[in-house]
Amino acid sequence: MAQKTSKFALYILMFNMFITMAGVGLVIPVMPQYLETFGVAGQALGLIIASFALGQFLFSPLAGDLSDTFGRKKMIIIGLVIFSASQLWFGTATEEWMLYVARFVTGIGGAFLIPSTMAFVADITTLKERGKGMGFLGASMSLGFMIGPGLGGFLSTVSLTFPFYMASLAAIISAVVSFLILPDIKNKVAEGPQEAKKRENILVQMKNSIKTPYFMMLVIIFVFSFGIANFQTTFSLYVDHKYNYTPQDIAIVLTVGGFIGVIVQTLVVDKLFKRFGELNVILVSLVVAAISFLLFFIVDGFWLVLTVASIFSTATTLIRPAVNTVVSKLAGNEQGFAAGMNNAYMSLGSMIGPALAGLLFDININMPFVLGSAILLTSWAITLVWIKKKNPVIA
Repeated sequence: MAQKTSKFALYILMFNMFITMAGVGLVIPVMPQYLETFGVAGQALGLIIASFALGQFLFSPLAGDLSDTFGRKKMIIIGLVIFSASQLWFGTATEEWMLYVARFVTGIGGAFLIPSTMAFVADITTLKERGKGMGFLGASMSLGFMIGPGLGGFLSTVSLTFPFYMASLAAIISAVVSFLILPDIKNKVAEGPQEAKKRENILVQMKNSIKTPYFMMLVIIFVFSFGIANFQTTFSLYVDHKYNYTPQDIAIVLTVGGFIGVIVQTLVVDKLFKRFGELNVILVSLVVAAISFLLFFIVDGFWLVLTVASIFSTATTLIRPAVNTVVSKLAGNEQGFAAGMNNAYMSLGSMIGPALAGLLFDININMPFVLGSAILLTSWAITLVWIKKKNPVIA
């Protein structure tokens, strides 16, 4: 009976993340035209992206702690309600400053939702099945983000603001479904003492995270997020400048890569973890992602670019659930705190990545890819040394 409850809960969590990421993705196609109605464009879009990441960065540790104290279900519902309200606010904005604030609030909603969801998965899975659960969760996120842009383009035929209203409606429906159906499973930390650091500010918490056994994994998630944001920010500009790709060409490349990522996370990731171990998967994926960055310099032709982009997408697809699984296994009774710090480091990378990538792209279109590759390879070396020195026990 408990196993059935756990599977059912996982399905609800996957549904929530699918709806949320689809809501994030469906607004992407309309953003340029929507921003034009406010008389702003590219620079504003970068700041809006940064606002979202800043909201996640500041509130993820707090939300993770609160999920340990008050339960995952409550924080998930709060996150979905905040996300819904912020999307509605964004669609009804009348001044430019409202766009930044609304997107910042969207980040807060994500901060309450994502760490609590990851901690919930840790609560309902055994150590042996943890990787599979994280893989399914990642697949639902990837699928939502992959479908979202196409759905947003279709909804925008009604009006530019209609996709935002639909994203708001979908999130509130998810909140209601979670309230009525999601089981309120007792947290594993409920019987354990609460650590003093759990009420400290984010800077102190990040300082304390250095002492955790999973700190190296937090560094990896930061680097991974930096690399992903670097790629997402500059890839479209790069292929437009170098190959004169149309928006349709770019959409095909990104969609195929995303689709492959969903398949890998759903069908392959758990088998790889069980056969080779999460740490080995992380090491190999970092190298493959780094090499993929450099291959963009020498490939020519649509199909080769598509192949390299898909390889990069597959490698990064494996890194996220692998890191999440290792963090969860090493976190012990700190699942909420660990998930919150995980999301905070991810958000920090998502803030710095686009800003630096855009700056380097203006200097030389190849520089973001060179830097991304160098950082990934450096991260691989540091991780390898950490594994040999610390020899972490991953059950």
